[in-house]
Amino acid sequence: MAKKRMAKGKTGNNLLHKITGIISRILIWFLLASFFWVLAYRFINPPITLLMITRNIERKAEGKTFKLEKDWVDFEDISKNMKLAAVCAEDQKFLKHMGFDVKAISNALKHNEHGKNIKGGSTITQQTAKNVFLWPGRSWLRKGFEAYFTLLIEILWSKERILEVYLNVIEMGDGIYGAEAAAQAYYHKSSTKLTRSQAAMIAACFPNPRRWTPSKPTRYIRHKQQLILRNMRSLPLEYKQIQ
Repeated sequence: MAKKRMAKGKTGNNLLHKITGIISRILIWFLLASFFWVLAYRFINPPITLLMITRNIERKAEGKTFKLEKDWVDFEDISKNMKLAAVCAEDQKFLKHMGFDVKAISNALKHNEHGKNIKGGSTITQQTAKNVFLWPGRSWLRKGFEAYFTLLIEILWSKERILEVYLNVIEMGDGIYGAEAAAQAYYHKSSTKLTRSQAAMIAACFPNPRRWTPSKPTRYIRHKQQLILRNMRSLPLEYKQIQ
């Protein structure tokens, strides 16, 4: 009887050891793969994202045609107005944090406890992590991965690279991704030539680009545009380095 119990105990220990070993190997491979994936995108422009794929699957389900308007523009060729407008609209502490704005996250959590409209506290780096490396949606699992990729991006990329990728991949309308495609779609010009007012209008629609559009701005969006323009005028001198 005692021998049977010992045999069962050994079998259980062996199984636990095997499971632990498999989990350890998966974790190591994930850490290595994610590290080199993020490192590669420091030099290679992301060709497509899961959000772009998901949106086109949704379009297909709705009986619409495939739509993917995007045109990569290097950091130095993006209008300084667009860069400043993005920072003023989404992350005014962009140059000062390591990927997370604790105060903004805290304020968003307090707002979401009492408000009907869900408010985000994500920085530009967090949004870049979400858009480039993860799937759309809201869950604690994805938030966990988002935090991990945010840290990797801040460690491996420069602030200029983060903003460059962000302004080239984020959704800016139905099937429209990046500042260049948005500038062409809404103002029929290159993103290099966007005025302060036009850049602020595009940035004002960032939170929900499929609901709001620079083509038909609501009173709320015009108000946001004016707030962004005011912030652009009062932006601290250290932000001149991202222009």
